[in-house]
Amino acid sequence: MTSTASAEHQARQGRPPHLTFVVFIAATAAMGGFLFGYDSAVINGAVEGIRGRFGVASGTLGTVVAIALLGAALGAMIAGRLADRIGRIKVMQLAAVLFFISGLGSMLPFAVWDLALWRVVGGVAIGMASVIAPAYIAEVSPAEYRGRLASFQQGAIVLGIAVSQLVNWGVVTLANGDQRGPLLGLEAWQIMLGIEVLPALAYGLMSLRIPESPRYLILRGRHAEATRVLADVEAPGTDLKARVAEITAGIHGEHKSGWRDLLGGRAGLLPIVWIGIGLSVFQQLVGINVIFYYSNSLWQSVGVNPDTSFFYSFTTSIINIAGTVIAMLFVDRVGRKPLALVGSVGMAVSLGVAAWAFSFRTGTGDAIHMPHAQGTAALIAAHGFVLFFALSWGVVVWVLLGEMFPGRVRAAALGVAASAQWVANFAVSQSFPSLSDWNLSGAYVMYTVFALLSIPFVWLCVPETKGKTLEEMG
Repeated sequence: MTSTASAEHQARQGRPPHLTFVVFIAATAAMGGFLFGYDSAVINGAVEGIRGRFGVASGTLGTVVAIALLGAALGAMIAGRLADRIGRIKVMQLAAVLFFISGLGSMLPFAVWDLALWRVVGGVAIGMASVIAPAYIAEVSPAEYRGRLASFQQGAIVLGIAVSQLVNWGVVTLANGDQRGPLLGLEAWQIMLGIEVLPALAYGLMSLRIPESPRYLILRGRHAEATRVLADVEAPGTDLKARVAEITAGIHGEHKSGWRDLLGGRAGLLPIVWIGIGLSVFQQLVGINVIFYYSNSLWQSVGVNPDTSFFYSFTTSIINIAGTVIAMLFVDRVGRKPLALVGSVGMAVSLGVAAWAFSFRTGTGDAIHMPHAQGTAALIAAHGFVLFFALSWGVVVWVLLGEMFPGRVRAAALGVAASAQWVANFAVSQSFPSLSDWNLSGAYVMYTVFALLSIPFVWLCVPETKGKTLEEMG
């Protein structure tokens, strides 16, 4: 088929002639999401190796694991303004460099303090990627494909988590099931953390092949360049001058929301802002990242051998991908609240079963044991928990945060909600090792309570945004 015939065929199908290019640039931006998922979850395979190498207590270990989240909060705060100053592509490239440095430094730490430092560097990159990828994809995507292309980011995150667990499983298998086993002159856990340099390098190189956002180019007065980019990504027959004028008008008409815009109501902030904070906090307080950051340690703490525990971490990641796909298919069909409610009920039941099963754990050290029936129940419950989270709160919270705030406060309110999410994530991730030492079943009872409390919160407080325009929300 000739290029002309291909363009005509695509036009008849209602697609832009360069859809392949559009998909490529969206996928390249979503590589930041892949590294987001990979960097945040790869530590799961290294937890016990780090504990053994540096002889750290559970509280210190929790800090090393969770400290990346504080870096992520910083990265998310600076990414937007930095992108408006130096451009979206340069921020992606900066994030790629930080991911690379973090992977290299984490592979070759001198002590636990500099490992924590490299984790912070990776966290800053995570925060940048969490902001710049969805923003760039939204700005370069044709309107009729924006929703599907925007979903690349969430898909890339869960894929990154799954690949990190597959890599960890493969590495520990090569090291004969020992996280501290020798491999390529290092310990296995170091190789796990160091492999991140490969996707980071790919991200940086791919970012050299994609165009700058037309919105940024117009913001900087580079209208001719913006027109050329729009010609590559918009549908045939689009009036490019009109699109440039539309984007220009949108930029000039934007209201830069600030902290003062969020004030109001009896509790200091507008009620809708508190709802956004509540969604973000509940999403983390159910303990989802305990699975992604500590599942290897979790399974080994109830008597599962290391090889098998790494395999279970990988299977939960596959379940996470499946649940995310289900959410993407149904969030616009059944609505945000119904999915969130189904997820809350399913998570509460799953976490309750896990708490019951873990209460049968006996022994200490290498002599830990759990009856077969309870061990099987815990395994099924953990996978069920991940599935119910992924098909509901994992996707729905981000959809709601993007839709429910009035336009005049959207940017500032999103920033507050996202910050609350990182802080709650840090609190849960940092505290789990100590809680597990204290009482593993008790920790899961706490997560169950939060899942139960999320049900009336969603039912009574959260607005349904399905079928409403952004203008109707404010």
